[in-house]
Amino acid sequence: MSSVIKLKDITKVYKTGEEDTIALKGINLRIEKGEFVAIMGPSGSGKSTLMHIIGLLDKPTKGTYILEGKDVSKINSSKQSELRNKEIGFVFQQFSLLPRTTVFENVLLPTIYGDSKNAMEKAKKVIAEVGLSDRISHKSNQLSGGQIQRVAVARALIMNPSIILADEPTGNLDSKNGEEIMRLFQKINEKGATIVLITHEATIAKFAKRTIELKDGQII
Repeated sequence: MSSVIKLKDITKVYKTGEEDTIALKGINLRIEKGEFVAIMGPSGSGKSTLMHIIGLLDKPTKGTYILEGKDVSKINSSKQSELRNKEIGFVFQQFSLLPRTTVFENVLLPTIYGDSKNAMEKAKKVIAEVGLSDRISHKSNQLSGGQIQRVAVARALIMNPSIILADEPTGNLDSKNGEEIMRLFQKINEKGATIVLITHEATIAKFAKRTIELKDGQII
C-alpha cells in the first residue's frame, strides 16, 4: 500500500489579536490508498482544522503535507484550488446544495470549475450509484434530508476523486438516514476511494476501518 496522505509534524496556530491559539500540535499521520479512516474528537479538539489542512482549504503553520507523493504544504492558492478540484471530493454536514435547483444540476456543479469530459453521462452514473435516478429532476427543496445528503455524495464523486473528505456528514440526519449514508460510504470505499470521515459520534466512527482520536490538537 502507498500513503496517499502523509502529515509530518503539522502545527497550526491561529493569531487572534495579541493571542496565539494552537489548534494542532505536531500531528504525524499516514493514510494509505483505499483506507476508510474516522477522525474523532470532542468540539475544539482540532479535527475540523485537520480536515481543512488535508482538504487544502487551509495551510499548516509548520510541518509538511505530502499528498499523492507531492509536497503541498506551501503551494499557492490557485494550485491548491486546482488540486482540490481534481483529487478531493467534499461532503459537509450542511449539505451545501443550491436551493430550487435540480438534483442533476447540483451534481454537475463541480464540472464547471474543472475539465470534465462527458459530464452529463458521469452525473447520471453517480446519481444512479447513490440510488437517486428516480429523483434526478427533483429540486433540492423537494427532497428529504437523507436524499439531499445522497446528492451531496454524488456531487463529491463526479470528478472521480481519489479522496473523499466527509465532515460530520450525518450530523443533520436521523439515525436511520445516518446509517444509510454510512453504508453508502462503505460501498464507495469498497470501489477503491480513500475516505476520511470527521465525526464526534462513536456509532458513526464504527463504519470506518480505523479510528484516530484527537484531543487538544494532538493524536492520542
